[in-house]
Amino acid sequence: MVFKRLHNDDEDSPSSDFESLLQESLSKPERKVSVGDKIKAEVLSVGKDRVVVSTGTRFDGMVPANLLQDEKGLATVKTGDSVELYVTYVKGSEVLMSPNPTTQNLADGIQEAFASGMSVEGRVEAVNKGGFEVTIFGKSAFCPISQMDIKRIDTPEDYVGKKFEFKISQLTGRNFVVSRRKVLEEGQGVALATFADQRKVGDVVTGTVTRLEPFGAFVEISPGLEGLVHVSELSWARVNDPKEVVSPGQVVTAKIVRLEQGERRLKISLSLKQDSGDPWNNLPAQIQSGRVVTGKVTRCMPFGAFVELHPGLEGLIPLSEMSSTKRVARADEVVKEGEEVAVLIKELNPGSKRISLSIKDAQSAAASASESEDIKHYAATQAARGTGGSGGSLGTLAEKMQAALAKKQKSEK
Repeated sequence: MVFKRLHNDDEDSPSSDFESLLQESLSKPERKVSVGDKIKAEVLSVGKDRVVVSTGTRFDGMVPANLLQDEKGLATVKTGDSVELYVTYVKGSEVLMSPNPTTQNLADGIQEAFASGMSVEGRVEAVNKGGFEVTIFGKSAFCPISQMDIKRIDTPEDYVGKKFEFKISQLTGRNFVVSRRKVLEEGQGVALATFADQRKVGDVVTGTVTRLEPFGAFVEISPGLEGLVHVSELSWARVNDPKEVVSPGQVVTAKIVRLEQGERRLKISLSLKQDSGDPWNNLPAQIQSGRVVTGKVTRCMPFGAFVELHPGLEGLIPLSEMSSTKRVARADEVVKEGEEVAVLIKELNPGSKRISLSIKDAQSAAASASESEDIKHYAATQAARGTGGSGGSLGTLAEKMQAALAKKQKSEK
């Protein structure tokens, strides 16, 4: 009876609880770690040469202290911290760990990225034949030049030394091919969907000029999303080459003039000139009918020559208005492209945006002005000397002077 009572008391004692916990732990399968395992470990102690961490097994792991130090040699962890580590060596009770993945981890990462289609970070190391050498997961990969960007690459060396996101497109044994273009196209697809929902024709956007072509300039208005400013939409003035107006890297504002969904992408047409306002809506003071102005010849055509009077304002000199002394068969007989010429504005029609010009009338007006100045000077001289002659002759002289001055004043209106 005494033994039985003592036994019951013993069942409720701490030693009984310990024995049950021990039996329970021994009955469970022992957890083990293997090389390549990734473990979230707790730092138990930080020493001069090594850091001891808990592996979740009955054996602690050891990490070389220099692997968990900064550039100054100071520890980047402290007791109690939780760190992600990789098992690099296991033998008996010895478990070595590192914050850097093992070869097996790298291989698994490459395989996982390829199978899942997820993007991975890589560094462009060099340019080689047909593409680039890229380091991903510590392994060397190849990226064809056509897969490095969604735009044409003229200076591949600009990409060397930079880090980008890539997708693994081919994996054969140890060799694999990557593509940055696929990442950009996915991002572009998202940007396009967002852009199409939020923007419409007539909106003004800000972007960066990415490249120039003979037909216009490409402007990136959202990451991976470009619009084209046709050469005719760069300025109200005549533009022969886009570099006359913009340069790569320049930030510009432009108006959306067209959104068109193509088979593969959204086509966005932009205009710089329409965002700046039509010069016909605010004509300069000197652009008036009857005025003699100076302009630059922009084009010689079979029917005459175009002259730019103000950025965006061009007028036409017909062949018949080029000379008063000879018959002109070709515009370049009288003027050359790029030449500065004086012309008289014969007709100004803002409604149809047309300006008719004349060289011969400008020359005539100049001659009249010169003649009136000569007559005015002669009459003043004669009056001062009192040698004006008879009243009839002075009257005739005054009439000539008034007629010349009136013609000049009329041409200036």
